[in-house]
Amino acid sequence: MLKQKINAQEATALKKIFGDCKNVVIVSHVSPDGDAIGSSLGLYEYLKKKGKNVTVIVPNYFPDFLHWMTDAERIVMFERQKTLSYNLIRMADLICCLDLNSLTRIEDLGAPVAGARCKKLLVDHHLNPDKRQFDLVISHPEASSTCELVFRIISAIGGVDSLTKAGAEDLYAGMATDTGFFSYNSNDPDIFEIISELLRKGIDKDLINRRIQNNFSADRVKLMGYVLYEKLQVLPEMHASYFTMTKEELAKFSYMKGDLEGIVNMPLQIKGHKLSISLREDTEKPIIRVSTRSVDDFPCNELCERFYNGGGHKNASGGTLECSMEEAVEVTKRALEAYKEQLM
Repeated sequence: MLKQKINAQEATALKKIFGDCKNVVIVSHVSPDGDAIGSSLGLYEYLKKKGKNVTVIVPNYFPDFLHWMTDAERIVMFERQKTLSYNLIRMADLICCLDLNSLTRIEDLGAPVAGARCKKLLVDHHLNPDKRQFDLVISHPEASSTCELVFRIISAIGGVDSLTKAGAEDLYAGMATDTGFFSYNSNDPDIFEIISELLRKGIDKDLINRRIQNNFSADRVKLMGYVLYEKLQVLPEMHASYFTMTKEELAKFSYMKGDLEGIVNMPLQIKGHKLSISLREDTEKPIIRVSTRSVDDFPCNELCERFYNGGGHKNASGGTLECSMEEAVEVTKRALEAYKEQLM
């Protein structure tokens, strides 16, 4: 029996907001990951089954290993389809913002969403949601993923029977990827109650796991080897490591967005390791994209807020730096020194 996170007042508001809408736009954050795409397509499947006109818009490209999802080819990419995106947003009577705590997380897509004269719903599990621009906010930072919250919403409004197999696949994929396939932030027994419900929809979780984990190009596998052998800087006394990747290095491996996904987790396999940091030059903008992963009580989110203009979850966070790679490495060294006691 699921412990209800969605209270009766929220469930009533959700029923009304979904009942009143006809044209729905679902948006998620820049560089969408498995939880962003899974929650968006999961809600898309549910609302489509209820007879709504639904479109998913993301700011930019999402990883190739997520393209197997039903109707993934229908997702609109704002940076390539701006006119279509503006028209869809203008026609919407409901915009659902998933897996983001602020419209700043959708970058240039934020302006048309903020200016849209329609109801806006936020569903997210990150800290400190900006509630000012939304009519209804469902925020639970303790949740494993936004996909978990989408399932809980559907359950709270009595819609589980309307959830399709494709929608169940989407939600499972997002829950799996946002917990490292249930290796962190996944000790709540409710998570496995939800997975049981998704399995009853006929999903093949083993196949989904393979589609996500065993769906890379040969170049990506070589990139992983290069990062781990040539680039990884291990600091044994600090129980930490970092690696850097420039645009030129990425080009040698025919880099596509998503190819570095998961590699930042690998150094945590080192015995006693507590923190792993990835520094990557963006291929389109003059910024350094930062990803951090940790174990136990080490606060990645706090570190990213202090040093990388970012934030996120305790064990999985990110940020950006507007500087050279050399300067980013210096920032990282200062960050490690600042957290030396906690790491050692």
